[in-house]
Amino acid sequence: MARQGDSHGVTLVAVSKSQPPEAIRAAFEAGCRDFGESYVQEALAKITALEDLPITWHFIGHLQGNKARDVAERFDWVHAVDRAKIAATLARSRPAGRAPLNICIQVNISHEATKGGVSVDEAPALASEIAELPALALRGLMGMASPTDDVSRQRAEFASLRVVFEDLVARGHRLDTLSMGMSQDFEAAIAEGATMVRVGTAIFGERGLPPPRPSTKGAGAPGRL
Repeated sequence: MARQGDSHGVTLVAVSKSQPPEAIRAAFEAGCRDFGESYVQEALAKITALEDLPITWHFIGHLQGNKARDVAERFDWVHAVDRAKIAATLARSRPAGRAPLNICIQVNISHEATKGGVSVDEAPALASEIAELPALALRGLMGMASPTDDVSRQRAEFASLRVVFEDLVARGHRLDTLSMGMSQDFEAAIAEGATMVRVGTAIFGERGLPPPRPSTKGAGAPGRL
């Protein structure tokens, strides 16, 4: 599985929201190590049920302030931080003795009003605020492309996030993570420099259907696309 310092690998985050613990355990046995959840209460139950597995848990949904403490206490990554207030709450709530909570700033690269995230112009100021908070590690950026089959548009939007990433690095931020790409567009995201992709349907099948046992055939090392 790709980790910091591996410039060639892409970390696969298996999006396990709405999936039962048994499906997550099967995916773990097939090689997945990173799992993404969007609903806090549902996730907490699964984290408890799967405490015997060395899973890296990613919170990838919109985070409400009243849920930030639970996320800070139980997760390893938060991918959708777009407010300084939420970041400050996460920092205050991270238990002493635990590794810093890994943070990705969400940038709205599709310019859709229904999606969260800061604008491209707002990203530097938020990055500077988060970088000063204790108990947090600013790792990179997250973005979602428009829901389109137009690969050129997907790539253009992902490329815009990469430009923001490169600008922040040039400003002195030590970033290593571009979290972008889902089941329908991860190939375009990887082509534009994604280091993490968030894939659910391609692993577990459509939500609401019995999940198939995941396969890593042809995927290289476990957890790598």
